[in-house]
Amino acid sequence: MQKPTSFIMDCRLTYKEFLNDRYVLMKYEMPEPLPAAYAGQFAQVRIDGSPTTYLRRPISICLINQGHELWLLVQLVGDGTKVLAKAETGDLINMILPLGNGFTIPEAPQKCLLVGGGVGVAPMLMLGRQLLESGHTVNFLLGGRTATDLVLLQDFSSVGQVYCTTEDGSAGEKGFVTNHSILAQSFDRIYACGPKPMMKAVAAYAKKNDTFCEVSLENLMACGIGACLCCVEDTVNGHVCTCTDGPVFNTNLLKW
Repeated sequence: MQKPTSFIMDCRLTYKEFLNDRYVLMKYEMPEPLPAAYAGQFAQVRIDGSPTTYLRRPISICLINQGHELWLLVQLVGDGTKVLAKAETGDLINMILPLGNGFTIPEAPQKCLLVGGGVGVAPMLMLGRQLLESGHTVNFLLGGRTATDLVLLQDFSSVGQVYCTTEDGSAGEKGFVTNHSILAQSFDRIYACGPKPMMKAVAAYAKKNDTFCEVSLENLMACGIGACLCCVEDTVNGHVCTCTDGPVFNTNLLKW
């Protein structure tokens, strides 16, 4: 899979919705469609108006809809993302995208399980779309602490079968994603993104069942181009930059 060319562009905010007290869905109109982009890639977003935010913020591409509409699911975790969420419709936001390597799409039809936790559900929507369009069977397994953490369920349901877990049992099955009864089934491929403990547990399940597995790491990134070395991950091939060699990795390459 050849990495698509990245572009610097001003994207116009056309829609903003606070899904809960931690997540906001922001939709942008790109000045022109991207020639190519893969699920799992990300955008480096410039934050204007924040005196404490000097560097761009990496945000997973949630969806590219109809060629020119970009969806970002933003988690409000610091000054940068909180300032970004204050943008009004019509505002221009400068971004570099798409960056990094995305998930791989198999050629022959396969049964796929897409596991997302927290804001890690973001790239799963685009991945599900791309898998469905390629003729694969798509199943989503989404986890959160409570029911309010489960977002975009209607959008996921339009792509594939959705299964959920919550730690307090307020929606779906109670527990973590790796406790869900759907895992009694067999899958050809498993993809995951979310908190590292969750991804490690999914990787262990995949290894036990000899199942192909890719995860999208959420290491802290500053530059997005492999220059600052703050997102380094230890792999069987040595230390690599998550932003350029990832963020998607086959779990067999990770020293987990």
